[in-house]
Amino acid sequence: MADMSHGICFLVGAGPGDPLLLTLKARECIQRADVLIYDYLCNPEILKWARKDVEKIYAGKKAGAHTLKQDEINDLIVQKTRAGKTVTRLKGGDPFLFGRGGEEAEALVQAGCRFEVVPGVTSAIGGPAYAGIPVTHRAHNTMLTIFTGHEDPTKSETSLDYKAIASAPGTKVMLMGIERLSIISQGMMKAGMDASTPVALVRWATTGRQQTLTGTVGDIATKAEAAAFKAPAVAVFGDVVALRDKLNWFESKPLFGKRIAVTRTRQQAGDLVQRLRELGADAFEMPTIRIEPAPNKREFYETVAYSHGYEWIIFTSPNGVDAFFGVFYELYKDARSLGAARIAAIGPATAERVRSYRFAVDVQPEKYVAEEILKALQKETSLENVKVLLARAEGARDVLPVELEKLGAIVDETIAYRTVPETEDASGGIERYRAEGADMVTFTSSSTAENFHALGLPAHEGVRFASIGPVTSKTMQSLKMPVDVEAPVHDIPGLVASILQFYGKP
Repeated sequence: MADMSHGICFLVGAGPGDPLLLTLKARECIQRADVLIYDYLCNPEILKWARKDVEKIYAGKKAGAHTLKQDEINDLIVQKTRAGKTVTRLKGGDPFLFGRGGEEAEALVQAGCRFEVVPGVTSAIGGPAYAGIPVTHRAHNTMLTIFTGHEDPTKSETSLDYKAIASAPGTKVMLMGIERLSIISQGMMKAGMDASTPVALVRWATTGRQQTLTGTVGDIATKAEAAAFKAPAVAVFGDVVALRDKLNWFESKPLFGKRIAVTRTRQQAGDLVQRLRELGADAFEMPTIRIEPAPNKREFYETVAYSHGYEWIIFTSPNGVDAFFGVFYELYKDARSLGAARIAAIGPATAERVRSYRFAVDVQPEKYVAEEILKALQKETSLENVKVLLARAEGARDVLPVELEKLGAIVDETIAYRTVPETEDASGGIERYRAEGADMVTFTSSSTAENFHALGLPAHEGVRFASIGPVTSKTMQSLKMPVDVEAPVHDIPGLVASILQFYGKP
């Protein structure tokens, strides 16, 4: 019987690749974990949901390269669980479908450790689904056979019963074993499988990196070798493969096949990445900046405390809004403590963030640049002797305060936050860019461009650069970076629309 005073180990299915295919329970386990032990096929982006103090241990295994042997992984999860830790063991797909989760569960039971199993979406079903292939269809089959092409290398003979697999009616799905595809397909044909049986290979399924190769049992191995088609991949054998021609929903998205690196803060990259992924892009986060609190905390708190003494408060970014109201609600419990101050915001995202704190936006210019807010304010009121508070980032352009003062305003500028270079690469985006490059890199502020440039990353051939607006473009040009795309509407939807237009998509 398990010792209830010890920790607990969650054996968690991390799904086939798309982070949105994780279950709610899986995400909860990641958030609770003291220790995260994860595999090669786990999307590293899901690690960002973990606590900052979590212990992360990579235990990846792929063909010919094992970080830890299975016995060592078993010992590790037992050791950490016995130490009273909450251990989340992340395994690609489902832990009990050829994931050796059963072996790890047995090791935990033998050691007297508590454990729970969190099933995941298996690539045996999710992978073909994203390639437009339903593994079951009543017009084609009434059975589904799932087998692994990867066998224990210590065995002298194969344990695959080719005759049983070949003679079983319906669809067959093979997990792993792509490197043995020639041997396996020949074994299938010798056991009686028709050489004309349709086959599909799906690589990096459910992600923007997905690739699908189709053929027959007779020629798929030759095609895979010619295309240098490597693991990780699933193989589907059967008539359902033909349905891909009309059900291929994922690979027909407008940005499918485009690799786009998003340079924002880790917290803010998600919205742009998700919008691009919804359009089929292989979008990945490459955080170049991090948001930090105001360097002079006391001064900022004192300014916010006196904010009711201003006639106008101007916000130039959502980060400034969050910083300001975070402190405001520490100091005051009643929104009316802001007094009669009116609020101006540059850009719809900034305005929306203000409204999320239950405050109205009195002025919002049509164009999302600092110069335009001057015109908008002048239409609203005379600025002569008007007290204005400008809450923004350290090192921001001085155009706005200078021009406000020229118009007679009494301007106080408070530094609400600062951007600093990101020093961590939790999701592996920077290393991925170094190794693979990208079709496009996006920049949503001058600081993202400056810090991307400071990283000294290689200039991959053919890469394009996209800017959210003229201020960012000017910074990019000063850094000798080309501006291939500039959003005429200077927000995230505008940038996405411009990228679609650049690639000739509606």
